[in-house]
Amino acid sequence: QVQLVESGGGLVQAGDSLRLSCAASGRTFSTYAMGWFRQAPGKEREFVAAISWGGGSTNYADSVKGRFTISRELAKSTVYLQMNSLKPEDTAVYYCAVDLGPYRATTLPGEYDYWGQGTQVTVSS
Repeated sequence: QVQLVESGGGLVQAGDSLRLSCAASGRTFSTYAMGWFRQAPGKEREFVAAISWGGGSTNYADSVKGRFTISRELAKSTVYLQMNSLKPEDTAVYYCAVDLGPYRATTLPGEYDYWGQGTQVTVSS
């Protein structure tokens, strides 16, 4: 089992920045990729970013490319999502997830094995 706890969400204004963190515990001796997804009210959960086990492979949704950066700190079993130039349309609950296939950075939510509870990000205009 892997437990995931997200933090760093909040209420910001358009153009501001936030950094989300997701700490994994449990099967941290395993290798795994990690990803971020988000879900806005009334919408389906959508892919945001993903990073492979060693960080050599990353993937981003087109809507966040150039504004968001995913990174991970293996020693702390933590993945980060640096979000810059935030827009109102970035408002959503952000979830981190673990993919036990460690060498990919997949966009497909069905490929992820564990999910966190989510953290709310609200961007006001």
